[in-house]
Amino acid sequence: MSRLWYEAPAKQWEEALPLGNGRLGAMVFGGVGQERLQVNEESMWYGGECNRMNPDAAAHLEEVREYIFSGQIGKAQGLLNRAFAACPDSMHPYQTLGDVMLFFEGMGEAQDYERSLDLDAAVSRVSFTDRGTSYRREVFISKPDDCMVVRLTAEGAGKLSFGAKLERGRFYDGVGKLQKDGIYLYGNLGKGGVDFVSGLKAKAVGGSLEVIGQTLCVENAEEVILFFSALTSYGHEEDWLVACISQQERIALLKERLENKLENAMDYPYEQLLERHQKDYKRLYDRVEFALEGIEKYDEVSTDKRLKLAKEGTVDIGLSKLLFDFGRYLLISCSRPGDLPANLQGIWNQDFAPAWDSKYTININAQMNYWPAESCNLSECHLPLFGLLEKMRKSGRKMAREMYGCRGFMAHHNTDVHGDCAPQDTWIPSTYWVLGAAWLCTHVWNHYEYTKDLEFLKKYYPIQCEAALFFLDFLVEKDGYLVTCPTTSPENEYRLPNGESGAVTYGATMDNQILRDLFSQCLAAAEVLKSEDAKVREELQKSLAEIGIEDEAAFLESVQGSMEKLIPNRIGKSGAIMEWVEEYEECEPGHRHISHLYGLHPSNQITVDGTPDLAEAARRTLKKRLACGGGHTGWSRAWIMNYYARLWDEKEAYYNLEQLLAISTYPNMFDRHPPFQIDGNFGAAAAIVEMLVQSAQGRVVLLPALPKAWKDGSIKGIRVRGNAQVELHWKEHRLTSCIIQADSEWKARVMYGEMSRVVSLAAGQELRLDADAFAGA
Repeated sequence: MSRLWYEAPAKQWEEALPLGNGRLGAMVFGGVGQERLQVNEESMWYGGECNRMNPDAAAHLEEVREYIFSGQIGKAQGLLNRAFAACPDSMHPYQTLGDVMLFFEGMGEAQDYERSLDLDAAVSRVSFTDRGTSYRREVFISKPDDCMVVRLTAEGAGKLSFGAKLERGRFYDGVGKLQKDGIYLYGNLGKGGVDFVSGLKAKAVGGSLEVIGQTLCVENAEEVILFFSALTSYGHEEDWLVACISQQERIALLKERLENKLENAMDYPYEQLLERHQKDYKRLYDRVEFALEGIEKYDEVSTDKRLKLAKEGTVDIGLSKLLFDFGRYLLISCSRPGDLPANLQGIWNQDFAPAWDSKYTININAQMNYWPAESCNLSECHLPLFGLLEKMRKSGRKMAREMYGCRGFMAHHNTDVHGDCAPQDTWIPSTYWVLGAAWLCTHVWNHYEYTKDLEFLKKYYPIQCEAALFFLDFLVEKDGYLVTCPTTSPENEYRLPNGESGAVTYGATMDNQILRDLFSQCLAAAEVLKSEDAKVREELQKSLAEIGIEDEAAFLESVQGSMEKLIPNRIGKSGAIMEWVEEYEECEPGHRHISHLYGLHPSNQITVDGTPDLAEAARRTLKKRLACGGGHTGWSRAWIMNYYARLWDEKEAYYNLEQLLAISTYPNMFDRHPPFQIDGNFGAAAAIVEMLVQSAQGRVVLLPALPKAWKDGSIKGIRVRGNAQVELHWKEHRLTSCIIQADSEWKARVMYGEMSRVVSLAAGQELRLDADAFAGA
């Protein structure tokens, strides 16, 4: 059993336990006399779509470039903040939906208290006794029934008496009754923003149930089941919601729809609701199983105490499994097909103005959220990211055309629920980076490589091409290379020989690495699709023509030519990978971003066996960063884990996993930036897979960075590129068995240690190997 558990209620948000069904989220505090269920809904973004593009950008682009190329960095940055900063310079935030508050009467001091989050079942539980009565609560958020269900029971002389309220500070329009057994709260998120309604209804066994004012009142019940859900007008811009004459009518329709949803759920017995929820959840969660021998003893200690002991240096390999399972649980809980993608906090946010607005930060964070999706057999949880990418094209085309005079589409380092692609903030180290859409598009090929989903590739190939098209126009020649300008190396700064510091530059290493991926993936996708029948080819040509590509062959030839003129990965005098076109002094040598190692991970441009010199330079880069204080944020530490796994360095990969748990993990296992950002949770889950199985460039590497601490164990259900599944077992750090099951025709070089063999499988075929099977291959 994989679970988080505690011996006391949560005192702060970072101790509460998360639940979610993709669209709805909740944080369960587990209070005794007062329970707080902080709730979220994915589309609670303040304000409407806004055209923020600076109209003066295009007229000053060449001037900015001249300043950068001539080394007048201060002038370039000053002009960028005037002519390129968006108007206004910030997008709108994602906001909390509010709280479901339960106020209990007559509760004394709780004994035998326990609260937990069962990751195997996606259920939060609270139990305690008070003067001989046993109180129990179970909470889950059902995807099939699209609501949160809370079951409260009392066994003994005591009964359940409490008042329930819906709260949202002062930022809502009103409350009301849902017939005799429910309450609702409604409002609007500013001009152009969504209308929203949240509702709570109850069923009670024994006692009485009534609504008084804005409070749902329960007296002397033996059992109560609460049903909560919420709806917004998001996604209904062209249907019956906008056809309404007034906000009052829109709220009335949302309220009616919400009440129907709750009543439909109330028709099921509790046991059936739980069964429906778990069947849906376990269909995803049970695909993968990670086991380490001898970890059961660690589960006897509460999770917060385990984390405290880890900080003190106690070895607890069970936390590795818990972190991995928790990462998969979170992705299932905040990113489902048809929903919005996971933002900076997944879906869990208690604030009206959260850190970094809880948006989609696309210079690493949103991408990291989806690193475990394919390898952890949650491919459909990846799909919401592509829905966002489609939405970004409208704004991204406008930015490309009117800011930079280019075809195609692009995005800077942030976007939001509307797909806004304009610059965010006026902070030079991040704001004027132009590779956001390009990096997101690399996920298209990644998804295809794992799934071999040809229909998916047909749909998104034009989007890949449109992102590449922007750079065919945007790149400029400098010293024989094609370079991006202006740009940055997120989010680092350098110091010039004259002492001046700067961030804006041209041809940053990360840019070249991302473009090398984007360009090569466009070419690879074109190669896959060239054999499609005439009808499919005609449809693809039409889609390409719509984005300005009339001649696909000529376009692909330009892509190939531009890729060949990008600055290659270069090693500096210190033996490390160069981050910029020149070896500048870094203003912060221990910076949290190590962007110039994108080529090592998530890309595969730098590998131990393919480019050993670059791999060694990457190792030196990491060593220097960490020696100067790098890895001080949770997501950065998670990225470092992935780096070392790709370097096949089990010692450093596991050390950084221990550091993540000891320094950058909150009591509820959330990633600690600080504040909370969910990307570190997902990056860590991805890294644990990378330590055990890696697949790229026609090879699969088994146990490349197996930690010494994980002496005996197994992992089942992991996906590898080419559309296959792998199961591994090891004993005394030695591979004992490997099972590969191909879902498509599959061929790869399978490597273990110094040995390897080529494996070819037909679709549906399975192969079992052990370590001896590699000998003499």
